[in-house]
Amino acid sequence: MRRISYIDLLICDCDGVLIDSEIITGRVVREALSQLVPEHELEIILNGTFGLQSRDIIARVAAHFNLVLPEDFHPKVRERSESIIRTEGQAIAGVRDALYAIDLPLAVASNSRSDAVRHALQRCGLTERVNKGVFAAELVQHPKPAPDIYLLAAKTASVAPQRCLVVEDSATGATAALTAGMRVIGFLGASHIPPEHGEILRELGVEHLLSDMRELPALVERLRYLEPGSTSS
Repeated sequence: MRRISYIDLLICDCDGVLIDSEIITGRVVREALSQLVPEHELEIILNGTFGLQSRDIIARVAAHFNLVLPEDFHPKVRERSESIIRTEGQAIAGVRDALYAIDLPLAVASNSRSDAVRHALQRCGLTERVNKGVFAAELVQHPKPAPDIYLLAAKTASVAPQRCLVVEDSATGATAALTAGMRVIGFLGASHIPPEHGEILRELGVEHLLSDMRELPALVERLRYLEPGSTSS
């Protein structure tokens, strides 16, 4: 009996899903801002901001402390973090083999810039695997947590949002994908993920969590043939 597939497109976030880079970006942003504000107060404001663009994180801190930052503050922070990621960023363990083992078209949707995403794909050995496009923050007016970037990926691939499966690590990205009407796997295996993060994703409505990329092909295969709304065994 032929099984019915309910998924036509797999979409992955980049930072924290393909490449273990969020911890580097967070470190650079924290170092830059700690020169301006008390570090213990900064940590409170930064809590739960991963997944946001560094520009938005910096703006949030500036507003809280009533700072007037120089115009080149964010560009310098971004350039430094991207430079370090280019030399130090490592692929998430097992991600290349996992994605090549999945027989679905693949797109990448990220809040990072296009050139940074493409470099990450090259570093992970995934450039050829991503056959349905790279969708970066500059392509939409409203990046994650707005659904725009995911809706653009689905539209470009001529796939209905409800037939897309997304792999995301952050609450920001999961919110974007869920708002777009897509099914979401929450990935917990990057080095920046705090212990309680799985519960945060659950509360948002993410039904499936994953800590090891080696398990992704089997999970995708199961979800692909599981009718949306059904309870998996």
